[in-house]
Amino acid sequence: MAEPAVSPDRGASRPKEQSRWPWWLFFVLLLAWNFAAFWPSNRTQTEVPYSTFVDQLRAGNVAKVQVAGDAISGDFKKPQPSAQAQGGTAFRTTVPTTLGGPLQALLQSQHVEVAVTSTSVPWFVSLLISWLPLLLLGGYLIWMMGSTGRDQLGLMTGFGTVKTQARVEQQSGVTFDDVAGASEAKSELRQEVDFLRNAAKYHALGARIPRGVLLVGAPGTGKTLLARAVAGEAKVPFFSLSGSEFVEMFVGVGASRVRDLFAKAKAAAPAIVFIDELDAVGRRRGAGLGTVNDEREQTLNQLLGELDGFEPRSEVIVLAATNRPDVLDPALLRPGRFDRQIVVDLPDADDRLSILQLHSHKIKTAPDVDLNVIARSTIGLSGADLANLCNEAALAAAHHDRDAVTMADFEDANDKVRLGGVHRALVDPTERRVVAYHESGHAITAWLMPQADPVQKISIIPRGQALGLTEQIPKIERRNLSLSYLQARLAVMLGGRTAEELALGEITTGAESDLIEATQLARRMVTRWGMGDLGLVAFKTDEEQPFLGYEISQDREYSDETATAVDRNVRALLDKAHDGVHGLLSNHRALLDRLAGELLKSETIGPEDLQRLLGSRTAANGLAANK
Repeated sequence: MAEPAVSPDRGASRPKEQSRWPWWLFFVLLLAWNFAAFWPSNRTQTEVPYSTFVDQLRAGNVAKVQVAGDAISGDFKKPQPSAQAQGGTAFRTTVPTTLGGPLQALLQSQHVEVAVTSTSVPWFVSLLISWLPLLLLGGYLIWMMGSTGRDQLGLMTGFGTVKTQARVEQQSGVTFDDVAGASEAKSELRQEVDFLRNAAKYHALGARIPRGVLLVGAPGTGKTLLARAVAGEAKVPFFSLSGSEFVEMFVGVGASRVRDLFAKAKAAAPAIVFIDELDAVGRRRGAGLGTVNDEREQTLNQLLGELDGFEPRSEVIVLAATNRPDVLDPALLRPGRFDRQIVVDLPDADDRLSILQLHSHKIKTAPDVDLNVIARSTIGLSGADLANLCNEAALAAAHHDRDAVTMADFEDANDKVRLGGVHRALVDPTERRVVAYHESGHAITAWLMPQADPVQKISIIPRGQALGLTEQIPKIERRNLSLSYLQARLAVMLGGRTAEELALGEITTGAESDLIEATQLARRMVTRWGMGDLGLVAFKTDEEQPFLGYEISQDREYSDETATAVDRNVRALLDKAHDGVHGLLSNHRALLDRLAGELLKSETIGPEDLQRLLGSRTAANGLAANK
């Protein structure tokens, strides 16, 4: 459910830009005046000691002087050696005391022209220097009171002048037809659309439509697109902004923006207010989640008050989206506020097919493209991922100068989205052999175990951080995972490491990610699903367990003795899986060598070649079961 190419700013109201050139002109003129008034003369003057000046004065070599406080400058009649080096007779010196007495008499006796410059600053210069900082500060504040400056820095909060930064679309231009999949979410949101269209019907019955609807889902599932589709279906104004846009450095700015947002939405009713990333402003108070932020808490309090302040017949609905519902403040989720939660799940096979059909219309595809196969092989991808998949396939086709996007382009794009781009091929023969046996161990273990997902492709071409790939595609999308299926997954994860032990006689670091994933799965089996010998007890562990991708990490809630028992159970599951795989691959060593040898030749093996090399999977499963 990736969003179509609709500009979020279409129809949005923007503050008028203010002209800034008068201020720049003022600063340029001020700098020019300072340079003209205070820049020293280009005439080169030589600094001479006061004693030299007196000697030259007595010798009659001083033509004229200019006195300014304790500084004297002037011209010699004949250049001094130091002055000649610089090509002039001008000099300057500093008098140790103010002019008078003997020095004045000496100047008069030598008939030297004396000019006296006052050191006092003109009154207008003194006034300008004293008041200039205040004038500049006042002018800057006046400029900041304008709409542009106020929105940028959030000043003048106390006067209530801070306005919301919400983008307003009078017509979003998006409907439910533009949202592929998410049939359950669209079904629940249709009631909100009907309320905005036919509010009188609900008011006549005394019904109260939920004012706040929270869209919960993993990133990329289309929550924002669904919100815009509600506004498009109802044909009402759509106010949208992110939760982070409320919070500023200045305390009170966010609360003022919340007030202004809801005031504008009520004035434009019927309307929809959409707050994306609600957790940025709605985190639980006093739970130690993040740093203490008075501005954020004041903004949250104002938001709670506005949600309570709706009149019974007010036709404004607040939609919000988050992928972190576990960190939201409970006050937001009580009835009367966000009292309805709609989960937007990752798309299933049918939804993925609809999304692929929607985005594939934008590109030119070849006849060999089978979107059903692509939909089955993209389990776990969101709508945004699928949109990116279609785009990457088109880019790959253009890179290879094709007239249309082929199935090979989609397969390459799928690998790129999941694992990353292709890296430089393995050159070292030893390293190639290690990777070939490692991936063959994964593939043969999955091929010979009936509970494991079928193998679709094997490759030893490096992608992303992976040196090889063994791709499995489930026959069905499971929501309840059985113990036998999880044990088969553990066995497949450990198949690569076990194949290295058997074929190479040593182990490498290539199984790092396999061991991490296997350990996490085994620990979850013991602590969350009661599949160990600890009984029907579920424990919260100190590792992050995903709720739609996220969950708050909490301290361990069981004793050290229980922790020891958990570790023992985890190791028992892993050891049992390793022993089973070791026996399985030992009994089918010929298949392991055959598959590894073919990988070293062709680097990538598809499903047809797997059937040719390993035989029928049904027969292989029966043979493995008998042994």
